[in-house]
Amino acid sequence: MSLETEFERVSLPLADAFTISRGTQEVAENVVVRVTDGGGMTGVGAAAPSSHYGETADTVEAVLPSLLSVVEEVGDPHALARVERRLRETVADNPAARTAVSVALHDLAAKRLGVPLYRLWGLDPAEGPRTSFTIGLDATERVREKTAEAVEAGYPILKIKLGTDRDEELIAAVREEAPDATIRVDANEAWTPREAVRMCETLAEYGVEFVEQPVPAEDPAGLKFVYERSALPIAADESCVALPDVPAVADRADVVNLKLMKCGGLREATRMIHAARAHGLEVMLGCMVETNAAIAAACHLAPLLDYADLDGSLLLAEDPYAGVDLDGGEIRLADLDRSGTGAHRLD
Repeated sequence: MSLETEFERVSLPLADAFTISRGTQEVAENVVVRVTDGGGMTGVGAAAPSSHYGETADTVEAVLPSLLSVVEEVGDPHALARVERRLRETVADNPAARTAVSVALHDLAAKRLGVPLYRLWGLDPAEGPRTSFTIGLDATERVREKTAEAVEAGYPILKIKLGTDRDEELIAAVREEAPDATIRVDANEAWTPREAVRMCETLAEYGVEFVEQPVPAEDPAGLKFVYERSALPIAADESCVALPDVPAVADRADVVNLKLMKCGGLREATRMIHAARAHGLEVMLGCMVETNAAIAAACHLAPLLDYADLDGSLLLAEDPYAGVDLDGGEIRLADLDRSGTGAHRLD
């Protein structure tokens, strides 16, 4: 079988500037990958690299020719284990770039069988959580406005970015505007361990469900300190990047937040999910700010999750790709009328 591959870089403006404790993003640079078989059927995937993990759109574009040469050499979109093994051997790092290839191949493999991706894995589309909708850092009144907009749009689960000197003011504004919402907090490594313990006590008073990555990933002892004293469950994100990190955080977190762009592909993500279960951890699947060419594939893992944070495409001003319906945060896999991931170009 012959396969043809190509990729293109896309600049995606956000609907609003998105700020976390580490900085502000106004444009998401993604790299879209397409893999086409001899019959003209095409699988699509995308990389949403993060400089925090040492990747940029430039590095993705630099390594993709080597990765895609592996795909063309193997020549079989159904040989997913072999291809992903070869991808890791070819480029050890650059997980977002490898994810783009993984997603495109999974999309193509499912399309060739005429089934949605979740059926390729035998998953139940009726299972799985809603995705949260993220409110980035901003002026307090703007956070209040964004919260009201999210509530009006029907999102019952909100993820609030903190890590400022006015965190309680922000969470109070969110709770006032969303009295019935499920609220999760993400500090993105902003607090010291003792600050985190104090903040968890405060956040518990506002009915927060759990707190994500309260302290820097470089301080595993600090994470354990918080976990052992926190009034709320603790989720590990930056502290849990790859498969070996799952057992490493099992005694210092209640939840792991996995991301395709951190771990390098769909097969590796499923391995991490099962490893987390084996260590008694709950599982959330998160994302970067991503086009549906990437997010749609992650949505198909929803039946394996406790929590979902797959709103990356919802933060875009425009997305050239459509995907899985996420209206109101509900991941509507059962409504898909397309095979593969469901991602498709709008023009």
